[in-house]
Amino acid sequence: MSVLKDLYYTKDHEWLRVEGDEAYIGITDFAQEQLGDIVYVELPEVDDEFDKDEAFSAVESVKAASDIYMPVDGVILEVNEELVDAPELLNTDPYENWIVKIEIRDKSQLDELLTSAEYEDYLAEEV
Repeated sequence: MSVLKDLYYTKDHEWLRVEGDEAYIGITDFAQEQLGDIVYVELPEVDDEFDKDEAFSAVESVKAASDIYMPVDGVILEVNEELVDAPELLNTDPYENWIVKIEIRDKSQLDELLTSAEYEDYLAEEV
């Protein structure tokens, strides 16, 4: 199970890669492993606004469906359209295949997220 450095993480197993005032968001390797073979990803619309901890997407696998939560307040700038026809990309490489790109509305909320080391510690307690 991989955890990449230089990303932010949530206890709901989302990751954030921050680039200035924007961020890419996806699910972690742990999340895709728990879900199993992913068969569908529900994407939000560009310009949709979400508050921290609000569900913005859903991922369905052969085993379960899971909501994906916004780690920080944000506005959707881009969605990964490739996931519509190939949702299994989240299983192939969950860190390369992001779900949405957002504009971060409140960068101070990043301080509430987990570092890679903190996320690894959290996983060690979970497993």
